[in-house]
Amino acid sequence: MYRVLLESGESRERRDVRDHRNAIKPELIATAPNEVWSWDITKLCSMNRFEYFHLYVMIDIYSRYVVGWLIADRECQYLAKSLIEGTTKNHGILANQLTIHSDNGPSMTSQTVSQLLEKIGVLKTHNRPYTSNDNPFSESHFKTLKYRPEFPDRFSSIHEAEIFCQNFFRWYNNVHYHSGILFLRPSTVHYGLADDTLKERHHVLMEAYKKNPERFNHKIPALKKLEPVYINPPKKKSEKNIEKMIDTKAEVMA
Repeated sequence: MYRVLLESGESRERRDVRDHRNAIKPELIATAPNEVWSWDITKLCSMNRFEYFHLYVMIDIYSRYVVGWLIADRECQYLAKSLIEGTTKNHGILANQLTIHSDNGPSMTSQTVSQLLEKIGVLKTHNRPYTSNDNPFSESHFKTLKYRPEFPDRFSSIHEAEIFCQNFFRWYNNVHYHSGILFLRPSTVHYGLADDTLKERHHVLMEAYKKNPERFNHKIPALKKLEPVYINPPKKKSEKNIEKMIDTKAEVMA
């Protein structure tokens, strides 16, 4: 029966549902710190049932450095505005320098935040609906936070949650060797020390290679460099053509 319906052009969605296929896919690239920031809000459980603390975190996608954060007892567009305004001032962000990416939460899409970003010359982008992969850096960061061995199931007070976050972000920025940035510390990358650190590592590897080349399969170690960071890297031409053909075929059948 499905084959007959397909041949007759009747095999399609008959329900009145929203179509998100035309949503704009965000494509961002960062080649240096303070070009693209990603931010999101996560909930931290309290001792009381149905009561949460809201953690706002803003992260630089190139360096993975947490540039700003705050914790509050509610999600609020005015708190979001205060965080963005204070963080951009602390890092000396100039007009037309930065893009801030987020999901479609009420604080992110609020007029209060939009007006602030327009005023200070910061571009904004948002996830496509129901597409969490459009904001992978914030999601990954929250997983790192909540999978730490010392992360408690619940916090007794917002003060306790704030103390934990202070210690965590200090460790994350200045001690943690991040796998996404060649096992460098986020602070090392964010403050322009990455090239010197990678050269020092390469020098150590070359000395080890000279002494024991068989440990490297007789291949000279290459000097590693940080690559540009993408949110949804642009597809190759062939991939775009295939996707276009699939969409055209689907429209014809519909």
